[in-house]
This record gives sequence, C-alpha cells and structure tokens, in this order.
Amino acid sequence: MRLMSASPTAALLAAAALAVRAGAAAPAEAVQSLPRLDAQTSLLVVAPHPDDETLCCAGVIQRVVRAGGRASIVWITSGDASELDLLLIGKSPFVKPETARDLAATRMREARAATARLGVPAAGQLFLGYPDRGVLSLLTDHRARPYTSGFTGAAAVPYPAALFPGHPYTGESLERDFAAVLARTHPTLILAPSPRDSHPDHRAAGLLTVAVSTRCGVLSAVRYWIVHGGEGWPTPRGLLPGVPLTAAPRSRALALAAFALEPAEEDRKLQAVRAYDTQMRTLAPFLLAFVRSTELFASLPEPQLAPQ
Repeated sequence: MRLMSASPTAALLAAAALAVRAGAAAPAEAVQSLPRLDAQTSLLVVAPHPDDETLCCAGVIQRVVRAGGRASIVWITSGDASELDLLLIGKSPFVKPETARDLAATRMREARAATARLGVPAAGQLFLGYPDRGVLSLLTDHRARPYTSGFTGAAAVPYPAALFPGHPYTGESLERDFAAVLARTHPTLILAPSPRDSHPDHRAAGLLTVAVSTRCGVLSAVRYWIVHGGEGWPTPRGLLPGVPLTAAPRSRALALAAFALEPAEEDRKLQAVRAYDTQMRTLAPFLLAFVRSTELFASLPEPQLAPQ
C-alpha cells in the first residue's frame, strides 16, 4: 500500500498498515480471540460518543469488573452534535450553542449512569470533550490550527467535567490528551472503533488509537469493534434477546472474535442502553439491535494489504 507521508491522514493510515503487517504473522487462534480477562486486566474502551461503549463492549466491561480487573472508558466527544436530539430539545432547526452544550451535559450524565450499571467507577469515566462530528478534521486540517464547532461555537474543550477543560480543539492536543489517558490507565486491553466504520468520528477515533498506541508501545493490546457497519446493519433491528450479533458488512473481511455474554450480562447491557434516554427517543431500534448474546471484535484495523 503506497502512502504519502506528507499527509497527516496518511501518517495515521501508515501506522494502521504497520499494525496489519505485524499482525499477519500472528497465529490464527491469536487473531480470533480476546486475551484472558482476570484481576490483572486493565481495560480501556475508546468511545467516540456516549453510548458507543455500551453498544459494543458492555459484556466485556462487566466480565472484567467481575473478574476483579479495572475498567475505564474514554469518551472522545460528549455527543453535542446529535441533530435529532437538538431538534427535539430546541424545537427549532437552528442550533443554539447553549442548547448543544446542554445536550452534552445530559449525555455525559447518561454515560455515567449507563457505565455505572456496568460496574465502571467514577474514576474510570473519562471525558475529553472534543467536538462531535469534528474529530476527523482535527486529525487532518486542524492538527495545529484550532477547529471551531459549528454546534457549540467552542474552539477548546468547554466542559468543566472533562479531563482537560480548556484544551484547544487541535489534533496535536487530542493526541496528547489520549496519550495521557493511556499513561493514566495502563491498559492491557484496549477496545476501540474500527477505522472501517462509516461514521467519520468513529473512523477518526480508530485511527487516533492506532497512531497513539503505536507510539506508546501498546498497539498489540488493541481490538476493534464497529457500530456503523453498513446500511441496515445490525439486522434485524430491535431487541432480540439470546440472538448472536451477525458480522457487519464492513467487517466481514476481518477475522472476528465472538465474545459470548451470559444471560445476566445481556440483561445488564439492556439496562445500560436504556440509560441513554436521549438516544432511545430517536434511535431505539438501532440501539437495541446491539443487545445480543455476542459482541464482535477484530484483532486488525484493516484486512491484510500487500505492500507495493
């Protein structure tokens, strides 16, 4: 795969390509399984928005906590650009910055409640507060030049509850903050969005994880999940207890590990999903479709590509 090193996006993709080549030599059983979850596990879930961590990782989170390990969540954004939510709250197609920031505060409260139901302590609930629908721009055009959110009007983290309030909306700042989270949590397992996800924030969060974890020497700990995996997926929509999750069209080229949830874990996952009242009002069939008897993870961010 030919990559142009002058491009910031290309640099991130180059790290992903290196991960692919490094992973290609791994035995098949290592590619298709999660590491052992026990009292020594330090889990970090990377969530682009509040609710993503619960949709894709609630079962693993519960299992780690039950085994005596540590579970932490880092939310890259606080979900302040959810247009359907903003329309319902503001009752107007014109978004006011204060409405967007109020939505973020609500979604952060929901995130705390949801992950507390999964056993995550307050110390493990980490918000970075970067701009919803702007993360990819930070990694490309706004690495050094601050980005201004078209929803909140902010050019720096505006939330006092965030880990680093006031940090500028730049890619360099985001990467430093993410590296600080890695240093704080010392993860032995990182569950991150797939760079194959069709949502730009998810794709960017996956590339961010690959790039920074490579520099920090923990890339081998990363596994990848997907939310926006193709039109109509997950299929069927709605709540189907005891039914396994099918592979997303966008992840079928990858070797996937199926993590089986126990019935009690599936029930607790449902309770956590329902804590996201703002999202349930607009996206309930989609959210509930992730409450299945399995969660799926890939060991590589992309299918193996032959270098040119």
